Parts: sequence; C-alpha cells; structure tokens
Amino acid sequence: MSYRFLGNSGLLVSKLSLGSWMDVNDKYTADAWYDMMKIAFEHGVNFFDNAEMYGAGLAEKNMGAAIKKGIVEGTWSREDLVITTKIFFGPKEYTAKRGPNELSLSRKHIVEGTKASLKRLDLVYVDVIFCHRSDPYTPIEETVRAMNFVINQGWAFYWGTSQWSAAEIIEACEIADRLGLIRPIVEQTIYSIFERNKVDFEYVDLYKKYKLGLTTWSPLAFGTLTGKYSSGTPEGSRMENPLFQAATPDFAERVAKADKLKPLAEKLGISMVELALAWCVSNENVSTVMIGAKTPSQLEQNLKAIEALEKLTPEVKAEIDTLIPFVPELPKPDDAAMTRAEHLSFMNELIAFEVVLVAGAELKAVRDQLKAAVEATPKKLETITPIVSFLLEQSVGVIKNHHTDTPEGEANDESKKDK
Repeated sequence: MSYRFLGNSGLLVSKLSLGSWMDVNDKYTADAWYDMMKIAFEHGVNFFDNAEMYGAGLAEKNMGAAIKKGIVEGTWSREDLVITTKIFFGPKEYTAKRGPNELSLSRKHIVEGTKASLKRLDLVYVDVIFCHRSDPYTPIEETVRAMNFVINQGWAFYWGTSQWSAAEIIEACEIADRLGLIRPIVEQTIYSIFERNKVDFEYVDLYKKYKLGLTTWSPLAFGTLTGKYSSGTPEGSRMENPLFQAATPDFAERVAKADKLKPLAEKLGISMVELALAWCVSNENVSTVMIGAKTPSQLEQNLKAIEALEKLTPEVKAEIDTLIPFVPELPKPDDAAMTRAEHLSFMNELIAFEVVLVAGAELKAVRDQLKAAVEATPKKLETITPIVSFLLEQSVGVIKNHHTDTPEGEANDESKKDK
C-alpha cells in the first residue's frame, strides 16, 4: 500500500480505504467489523469512513467497539488510524420521521450530531468530519463557522464536504478565507468508470486553485462493474435491495457496458474488480478510493487491486475511454439535499413560484415545466421542491437582468393561473 496527502494537509491516507456503509437490515456485529478492519489494516489501509446515518447509528457503534478492541489487543494505536464520519441526515432509519432540526447543516445539528457520533464511536475525536450533503436551507457561512467550532473544540482535525457542487465548495472556501477560518480540505463523492462527472469535469478547476482532496465511493458502481450481474442478479447481492435498485435505474445498460470491459481485464490478467478499482486509484486527484465488502474474502479480493495499478498504463486507460466514453453533463440537483422540504410551509414554495414568474415571457418554458410538475404531483411537496430550486438556480441570471416590469397583463394573468 502507498499513501497520498489528503488535500492541502499533512495527513497521509492509504490509496484504498474501507467504508462502513450498512443497511439497517445488515447483521454486522462489532466483532465481525473488527475482523474486516484488521484485514484492511494488515494490507496497509489506514482510512476508515463512517456516517451518523449508516445502519441508523449502528455502524458507528460497531466501528468504535472495533477500534477499542484493536487497541487493547495491540493491533493498532489510535494514531495509526484515520477515522472519519459524516453529519447531515441524523441517525434514524431512512424511512423514519425526523424532526425539523434532526437533519441539516445548521450549527445546531452539526454540534449536536458531532457529539452524538463521538459518543457512538466512543472516541474523543475523529480525524475528518464531513458535511454529508449540502444544505440549501442553511447559509453556507453558518456551516463553515460551525465546522470550525467543531475543530476548535478538538472533536475533529479537518473538515470536508460530500456530494457538494463545485460552486458550493468554492463558496465555502472563499467564506473561510474571508473570515480567517479553516477551509474544507476534501470532498467525498461518487466516482467510477460509469460515474465521472464530478471528479473529471465539475471539480477540475478546484484541484489546483484550492488543492482539494477527494475520497471517492462506489468505485464498482453498486457492483455492476464486478461482472457478476451478466447472468442475472445473484441471490444476496446488493441489487436485491430496493435502495440500490432506485440508485441505478440504468442497471441493465450498465451491465451491458461492463461486459465490454471483460476482454480487456482478461488480456491484462486481472479481474473486473481489480480493473475498476485500479482505474479509480490511478487518478492522481483522488486521495483515497473507498471500498466496501460484505465478507472477508470480498475484501481480500478488493484489496488486491492495488497490485494491478501498474497495469493501468495511459494506453489501457485510453482503451477504457474508447469502450465506455465519458460525456460531460451539466450538474444535476441533488434530491437528497432537499429532504428538509417536508417541514416547510407550502406557501414558501408558492413564493418561489412567484419569483420565477416575475421574469415574464423569457421564462415561459420554465413556467410550463413547473405547471407540469404541479399537475403531475399536486400535493407532493418533496417532489416539487427540488424542481423549483433547480430551475430557480438556472434562471437566477435571467431574473437579475430582467426589467422590473413584466409584459403587461401576461405575468399577472399567468401567475394567477399557475398558482
């Protein structure tokens, strides 16, 4: 195993790391998790990721018990480990009802959530704490100040973002610079041969300007890059889980694309798993690639990918680009970041509609999309909110530059009809 610096810091992290995502139905125990951590650690892994929401808090409890067991048995010291967790969603199950302040990036939830995570982990501090999503309802300055408070309390050494847009990361960095505070040093985002937009397109300017580090997840694209789905969905695989099915609506298309890589993997004498993981690690902008596994044997196989790294020559990567071309796309709204909308008054959304309508004729296409959304889901605020927010973001330039007075009669009449 070799190591890279985590963004603009002196912290070295292993090129492969272990994530602890677990469903509430997974039957992991602290002892089982210790065995997994020990295998990874013996292969040189020093970075172990968690989140307050994983397993409704059980993942943090398991990791905390495993860390303590490893210290007692002399497997590692606390200084050997880079432990991270993420704050936003709270520790309840996905489908559980949450209070209006139980999930967010408000100062309240960041402070209370961090203290609760440390208690579950049974740790005095974590090395890095992430904002698990952006929060469109909380000023970024409030979040920046809150994360610095966490660091000043000694509860974390560094902070980062997860699934944020490039614009949001830039704003956080600029606010931190203006206030003389600590910037986010790392972004945690999805990255695989199938999911390249953020790492290879949206964030490109951030690596040099802000020396942004990356911890990436889902390198096997929810298992579709393993090649095991070519003959159907194996029993017990992740694709039997509705959560993963919802995350990969293009599942069949991905399986077909993955099959194109099999001859290349065979030619190189490595598995599909090793090819997909080594491809992610080969990107010098990626600080660490987080892997996951349900069994020790799966973990051993995934860790072998580091040995295949030397086979990922520029020619091989070019061949992968030919087989699975990357076409950059405009950033898409993150529905998960909008989860607090359920606690907001529908009147707020009508006000948002009115702001859009002020732009008059130039935004007729936007109005049509909004009307279609409302007609399709007349009472589902959680569906309408992300659409409104995204379209507002896209049209803000038009609104700012538009004449104060809209075309006479049109905006007023249509705004009434739309409402």
